Amino acid sequence: MNRMTLAAEHPGQIADDATFTSYDPATGEAVATFVSCPPDGVTAAVERARVAADWWWALGWAERRSRLLAWKAWLAGHIDELTKLVHRENGKTHSEASIEIIGALEVLDWAAHNARDVLGPRRLRRRLLTTNQRTTVEYRPYGVVGAIGTWNWPVFTPMGAVVSALAAGNAVVFKPSELTPAVGAFWAEAFGQVVPEQPVLQVVQGLAETGAALSSAGLGKLSFVGSEHTAHRIMATCAEKLTPLVLELGGKDALIVDDDADVGAAADAALWSGLGNAGQTCVGIERIYVTEPAYDAFLSALTTRAAEIRAGGPEPAAYGPMVMPAQVDVVRRHVTDALARGATAVVGGLESIRAPFIDPIVLVDVPEDAPANTEETFGPLLTVARVATIDEAVARVNASDLGLGAAVFSRSRGVEIARRLRTGMTSVNSVMAFAAAGGAPFGGVGRSGFGRVHGADGLREFAWVKTIAVQQFSSPIELMSFRRRGPAVAIAKKLARLVHSR
Repeated sequence: MNRMTLAAEHPGQIADDATFTSYDPATGEAVATFVSCPPDGVTAAVERARVAADWWWALGWAERRSRLLAWKAWLAGHIDELTKLVHRENGKTHSEASIEIIGALEVLDWAAHNARDVLGPRRLRRRLLTTNQRTTVEYRPYGVVGAIGTWNWPVFTPMGAVVSALAAGNAVVFKPSELTPAVGAFWAEAFGQVVPEQPVLQVVQGLAETGAALSSAGLGKLSFVGSEHTAHRIMATCAEKLTPLVLELGGKDALIVDDDADVGAAADAALWSGLGNAGQTCVGIERIYVTEPAYDAFLSALTTRAAEIRAGGPEPAAYGPMVMPAQVDVVRRHVTDALARGATAVVGGLESIRAPFIDPIVLVDVPEDAPANTEETFGPLLTVARVATIDEAVARVNASDLGLGAAVFSRSRGVEIARRLRTGMTSVNSVMAFAAAGGAPFGGVGRSGFGRVHGADGLREFAWVKTIAVQQFSSPIELMSFRRRGPAVAIAKKLARLVHSR
């Protein structure tokens, strides 16, 4: 029995009212069964986290750094075990799983080493009205942060929010995806190995009800990675208590290939980004725009290399299965619609869909308003379009309101083109490089969400700003008093004209 049949028999992976089971998406074999945390259990976890958060913050920057680095070392020492678990529960190849975990370790290392410099007190320059004040800005943790994780990159993606929140001094209650609960439990519960004193990082397992309970638990902040549909519900719930949010939602990432691009490198990058993890990557390339002079050479390189790639089980297959049966239907719908509207499959086609696997599909001449170009496919499907100019390519990329990531291949003007794209992140002459840089903020614009994880911006996302002004001596021109002397305002006005009229 394969994973698609089994999923139909076990909708939502629910075994009974109290437990749920995750399955190997390639074979349908059960991986792990967990007790679903009820709403009152989520509430209790958040209350425990409030106490733990005070303790964690009181440890100070140096001790938190030491604990975070010890957690990183533990995970690095168990990378093979975690790799095998990601392969079983998520379906990635062992190579892809290893790359994901290494990226997560980089993010953790950066946050641990830089949290104090980013969030510690900094002094502001004295100004005209504050010559007698010492003003500092510092960042304080929200207290308890909730994180709802995703299944497609079950280590790297949720760890971005969890690590940023912990490094900023918060306690975290983490709900892994119900499709990869064992992976989430492995890396998150390992934190208890180095912080046994308090439940600073707790895991609550469950389905939608558990996520809804976490959203309404009175958190300091919530991070969610997932679908736009679910995000609407979460935002409505958080609005009731004005709980601030960080959202990373879908993408429709594009690759622009310029006249002078290295078309071989661009083709390799497009295939790895668009087909890796069976295309189930929010920042994976889905649509490609190639200028006229480069089009034929690029398409030749792309199709030749794509024909060598095949989905399947363990290596040497290039990538693994689709995790969600419903997503197979999305790929089928996008391909069927595009072909019916005049597109041509230059690699694969509907015959490539052999659930739970989908071999590479490359389409050309897809209408720009077709779902294959406007909706997130989240599968191993690439569309390639010829454009007359870079201006046309930029306009087509920016026409989408899904502004997560993008890539540009150009020898002479890559950065110039990248700056014109309305996306939160763009790689030049590579793909997804922004995700590999531990200090680079990660997030999108438009319907791709808001807020950031990773880097300095990610750390600040999980802390609120506190300003402290300390009067060091009496001001010779006292303005903030009803007992100020008569000429004080007049003198201040003269000084303001002198300072600001130049």
